[in-house]
Amino acid sequence: MAFPVVDADYLKEIDKARRDLRALIAYKNCAPIMLRLAWHDAGTYDKSTKTGGPNGSIRNDEELAHGANSGLKIALSFCGQVSFRRFLGFSFPVALWIVELNVSSIALLEEVKAKRPKITYADLFQLAGVVAVEVTGGPTIDFVPGRKDSKVSPKEGRLPDAKQGINAFKVSSPHLKDVFYRMGLSDKEIVALSGGHTLGRAHPERSGFDGPWTKEPLKFDNSYFVELLKGETEGLLKLPTDNALLDDPAFRPFVELYAKDEDAFFKDYAAAHKRLSELGFTPASSASKATAKDGTVLAQSAVGVVVAAAVVILSYLYEVRKRA
Repeated sequence: MAFPVVDADYLKEIDKARRDLRALIAYKNCAPIMLRLAWHDAGTYDKSTKTGGPNGSIRNDEELAHGANSGLKIALSFCGQVSFRRFLGFSFPVALWIVELNVSSIALLEEVKAKRPKITYADLFQLAGVVAVEVTGGPTIDFVPGRKDSKVSPKEGRLPDAKQGINAFKVSSPHLKDVFYRMGLSDKEIVALSGGHTLGRAHPERSGFDGPWTKEPLKFDNSYFVELLKGETEGLLKLPTDNALLDDPAFRPFVELYAKDEDAFFKDYAAAHKRLSELGFTPASSASKATAKDGTVLAQSAVGVVVAAAVVILSYLYEVRKRA
């Protein structure tokens, strides 16, 4: 498939989709599954063959059937059903949504995407991941559109396996390194991205594990690392792949840094997430410049509002003092 034309109209659609996603995620509390969807679409990238990556192929039934993607199809159906009805102004009982989880997720995605037909699935999935982090209190992640869709799914086995090493009660960090090095990511990026487990929980019917990683699984913060250093905590999950971050001398310093410095974690996470979302994708210079320009305008607008508010407050205080 061809790359989308990232012109002014496309960027406007991206902005509208961003607003749609904010409303959907806030209304349905589906940030964790949106982040997982974005990661799993991007995390199949292989730098040596330049295949896989954030190309929307995860929508294919073949890829959704991969073990690592268990539960995504149902979740997409759920989120898709809610978003379609909410944005069209309808209201239905939650029980009805649950009954209809077996409706084709692809059909529901087509209904949702029909609102923003210009946007590729690849861009939409990655934008959803970016918004999921932002609306739950995480860092702002730079997003540049222009990814093209692919109908070709990679072979199964490219995503991390949480069960690696479970029989030995200790996962060997080489599994994580094998997976992420294949994408071209560094040790720091592996640890930073692992911090995304601050959102959501594991489900036994999907992974064989049960429970959240943190006490507030709908809040993006550095608590994943704080809890990891505490050791076993009743009610909280520790996967073999989580423990590997503590056992490997290249990983542990980043765990300790992020546990005590949330700003450092947010900075590194935003950079790592952006890189993951652009694996195998080289943004067109026009798209990068347009996005940067829009960001500058928004920042200038925000500064303008703050300055205006400050002027009003100072004027008020001046008048009060003058009358005193």
